[in-house]
Amino acid sequence: MMLSASPSTLARSSLEEMLESLRRRDEEEKPKDLPPALPARPTSRARLPSARRSLPNSLKVDGGNEKGKGHKRKGSFGHKKMKMDLESPYVAESEEKISERSSPGPVSTSAEDSAASVAPPSRELEDDNVAYFIKRQPKGRWELGKIQSTSGEEALVSLSDGNIMQVARTELLPANPDILEGVDDLIQLSYLNEPSVLHNLKFRYSQDMIYSKAGPILIALNPFKDVQIYGNDYISAYRQKFVDSPHVYAMAYAAYNEMIRDEVNQSIIISGESGSGKTETAKFAMQYLAALGGGSCGLENEVLQTNFILEAFGNAKTSRNDNSSRFGKLIEIHFSTLGKICGAKIQTFLLEKSRVVQLASGERSYHIFYQLCAGSSPDLKERLNLRVASEYKYLNQSDCMAIDGVDDAKKFHRLMKALDVVQMCKEDQEAVFKMLTAILWLGNISFQVNDNENHVEVVNNEAVTSAALLMGCSSQELMTALSTHKIQAGKDTITKRLTLQQAIDARDALAKFIYASLFDWLVEQVNKSLEVGKRRTGRSISILDIYGFESFQKNSFEQFCINYANERLQQHFNRHLFKLEQEDYELDGVDWTKVDFEDNQVCLDLFEKKPLGLFSLLDEESNFPRATDITLANKLRQHLHTNRCFKGERGRAFSVCHYAGEVLYDTNGFLEKNRDPLPSDSIQLLSSCSCELLQLFSKMLNTSQKQSNSLHIGALDSQKQSVGTKFKGQLFKLMHQLESTTPHFIRCIKPNTKQLPGIYDEDLVLQQLKCCGVLEVVRISRAGYPTRMTHQEFARRYGFLLSEANSSHDPLSISVAVLQQFNIPPEMYQVGFTKLYLRTGQVGALEDRRKQVLQGIVGVQKCFRGHRARNYYHELQNGVTTLQSFVRGEIARRKYGVMVKSSITISSEKIEEIEAIIMLQSVIRGWLVRRHALNKFKKYPENAKPRRKSRVKMPEVKDVSNERFQNLPSALAELQRRVVKAEATIEQKEEENAELREQLKQFERRWIEYETKMKSMEEMWQKQMASLQMSLAAARSSLASVNATGQHVRHDVASSFCYDSEDATSMGSRTPRTPGASTPLKYSSSLSEVATRRDANGTLPTVNNLMKEFEQSRQTFDDDAKALIEVKTGQSASTNSIEELRRLKHRFEGWKKEYKLRLRETKARLYKLGNSEMDKSRRKWWGKLSSRGL
Repeated sequence: MMLSASPSTLARSSLEEMLESLRRRDEEEKPKDLPPALPARPTSRARLPSARRSLPNSLKVDGGNEKGKGHKRKGSFGHKKMKMDLESPYVAESEEKISERSSPGPVSTSAEDSAASVAPPSRELEDDNVAYFIKRQPKGRWELGKIQSTSGEEALVSLSDGNIMQVARTELLPANPDILEGVDDLIQLSYLNEPSVLHNLKFRYSQDMIYSKAGPILIALNPFKDVQIYGNDYISAYRQKFVDSPHVYAMAYAAYNEMIRDEVNQSIIISGESGSGKTETAKFAMQYLAALGGGSCGLENEVLQTNFILEAFGNAKTSRNDNSSRFGKLIEIHFSTLGKICGAKIQTFLLEKSRVVQLASGERSYHIFYQLCAGSSPDLKERLNLRVASEYKYLNQSDCMAIDGVDDAKKFHRLMKALDVVQMCKEDQEAVFKMLTAILWLGNISFQVNDNENHVEVVNNEAVTSAALLMGCSSQELMTALSTHKIQAGKDTITKRLTLQQAIDARDALAKFIYASLFDWLVEQVNKSLEVGKRRTGRSISILDIYGFESFQKNSFEQFCINYANERLQQHFNRHLFKLEQEDYELDGVDWTKVDFEDNQVCLDLFEKKPLGLFSLLDEESNFPRATDITLANKLRQHLHTNRCFKGERGRAFSVCHYAGEVLYDTNGFLEKNRDPLPSDSIQLLSSCSCELLQLFSKMLNTSQKQSNSLHIGALDSQKQSVGTKFKGQLFKLMHQLESTTPHFIRCIKPNTKQLPGIYDEDLVLQQLKCCGVLEVVRISRAGYPTRMTHQEFARRYGFLLSEANSSHDPLSISVAVLQQFNIPPEMYQVGFTKLYLRTGQVGALEDRRKQVLQGIVGVQKCFRGHRARNYYHELQNGVTTLQSFVRGEIARRKYGVMVKSSITISSEKIEEIEAIIMLQSVIRGWLVRRHALNKFKKYPENAKPRRKSRVKMPEVKDVSNERFQNLPSALAELQRRVVKAEATIEQKEEENAELREQLKQFERRWIEYETKMKSMEEMWQKQMASLQMSLAAARSSLASVNATGQHVRHDVASSFCYDSEDATSMGSRTPRTPGASTPLKYSSSLSEVATRRDANGTLPTVNNLMKEFEQSRQTFDDDAKALIEVKTGQSASTNSIEELRRLKHRFEGWKKEYKLRLRETKARLYKLGNSEMDKSRRKWWGKLSSRGL
């Protein structure tokens, strides 16, 4: 039933009394579907807080009939499955009544439309004409109606389709006003109950608003279609806070801000049933974080590309989801101090290996197999001997080869790009594809029974050959490993042949092991590419995307582990949103009414308790060789029948009451999957393969077995760690990691099981909402204090906002003073022993005020700092200007001094030229004046005669003067013409003078060039003369030394008188070398003889003549050159002087060439004569010595 708000005319005291009485009644009844009491609200048009209220017994209906019709309202409310053994405040309606409904879906009517059709029966309930009710049928539905009358504990309600029902008045729930229809946060609902929540979510879902808030939780409904609320535009809008509606971007932004602000690691936990959209939601969260933390290194793109890799190798099509994650993953994104992504790490949990070898009807194996068969290139297919997917038994057993709307070939090309982005080389990529193809060929290996004991042998066909080739082993080794089993008995080895089922299990175990190891290795390679290294700062945001709760017709070991993981995540959810929060209130002395919630700790104890828990009993039974699935079921029923969450069923089945509902499990295959055996023969086969990946996988297996055995020493050392125990350990590690972060919860809801857009199954949605405790979370969030700070933090953050200085430095006093100054009502906060607790929305006003004050402070600081910076700049500018003035003055003075010195030098050199120019100008100007005067006298010859006459004849002066006065204007005009002409002449002469000065400068430049050339030629002549002198001197000295000295010299010394080149000879760079060893006396005497013979032959007079000729020529050339230079210095350069200089140069060059030739001939004659004489004397001398020796 829906009650109206109190009229505005009522006094506040009466309203408070009414609310107080209603609260006391609620506390006595303690209904589970009502939130804790809220502070009193001011009177308004809204309805009173949610509470059950008694209807007056005197209420009657005026003119009401069962066929009255109300106005229909958009939307409908969900239905609810009720358990008959539980007490419920709802009434039921017969199936006949349900079948009479005209519309198959739920119908509701609005309060305002209903009020227009039926008048209120009494003044007390004039606004109470809308109510919800429930029909207690297996598919009962919520309906919206209006009260027509009440009688005792019963009420007649008119439904939207015109039917009238009589229900108990305690079973009516109030509705919300139309103004609250479609609110984005369920906390804003005036009346919080199941139909209100269902209707609000359905209304938003119909408007493609798939995100809603439920306190701290984000609810995401899977639209099963593309909704245009993602992309760069929306990322920018949420980043700049242009939009504040619920969104996964907003949740990611909140986690990012808290990480930067509080320096605490964050986690985004995404949960929900299979097919609810968890994987897509996780990708959108990663997309937003990549946009926030993107940098120049491009690491954010690598993080995003990992989604394509993990989806291809870890996702598959199931009966409920086309892209179901068959493993759990935790992506830990690390950020630098600047908030940029600096690395990432991926953790995976419990890959469903059985899907590789066994598929249910209508399902597919992992996407990568189909993508590889459809998208690989012809060259790759030829190298791998790859066929189409329909030819492999592992893939065609489910009769489902494709997914509607999905192109596996395009997905494969996208995967190849992603592998390139994460820097996986082409060789490793092909090795991965080899292993995948080998797994497919293993599935095609068949067996043939060859005896009565069901022993088999492998059929040697293409599958065996291809698989062995890809694995790097021989076909015989592979066939032996799959059909036999070797047992070590002491020193002997016994080979046992396998049965058909054992051989199939061995083949499937090998395929599952290769794929699981390949998946782990691939994740490891991706982590190496995303490794943080030295850039690690400790700040991270973890995104958990784990398989959702599953309940099929047949649930096996995989569903058993998956649902256990969801139970543990639900406990983490309860712990943070219910337990820790309420414990915090109680420990800190906050006045708080405890909110009840469904705690799943009993169910967790059923799984984890030792020694009588599900996992403990499963491991115990797995260690018995003769244990079967029947013995396991019997043992579970025997030891766990006392637990209220466990129900033993007939045969191999048992049931567990999970938080999301009861699930029936079949123990068929539990023991085998928990053991996860891999025959020793298969291990030896892998280690002997030439494929590097298979060798690596076998080493990893041996290492993990050794580690597990070292951790479980005691009971059975030889047994390796079971799958269930290993998974439980991984889950405990994950929970420990999540406990160290600030969690942010996203609950994904699947609106229908058909995976079609626009369908809203209210029963399915309500079940999921109840499983995740959305109503309880909203109640505790609305009644609780989500914002809490220690007194020190609050005082430090908001203490400066106080208008007056607080004399007390106590943080508590400062905090209370801040709250009082901003007029925050007492019911909106609680002061605890150590913390201050604020209701939702209260800290926003403080933050706005703080931001405003800080902006003002920053503005003042900006102005002050700007003023100070400008003053400093002006001072610096003045100092720099002063310094520059001094420096520039000093530079100018130095330049001026240099200029003065140079000008004095130039003026002294040019003084004669300037005087000559002045003289020339004076002559020219005088000549111009004289010519002008001459022209004047020639033009006016008559004026001269009267003057002469006037000097003689005085009486005629008067007439002459009169004539002059008469001719004055013409004379003035003539004078003006003369002045103009004179000015033009002067300008012309000045131009001529300028041309003359320019010609003079050109002559000066030419003269300087000629003078420089003459000096250089003179220096060159002097050097050449000096070289000739030195050459003659060397020749003279050599001849003199031969005549004068009697030294002992060797034969090779004679060559020292001959110079290597004429240049060296002319420069005097070589001198006659002194012999280094003594020569016999006879040999020295022979030298003197040679010299005497030279004189006789006329060689020495020739040299003397050359020397005399050289001296005469040198003197002649020097005199000519000096005479030519003296002439040039006295007069300006002319063409004749240049020609004389050239003739002198040619004459000198000719003489020089002739003289060198004669000198070379003389040297040759001297050399020839000297050698012949030397040889004669040497032979003579050596002959004498030889005769003496004999």
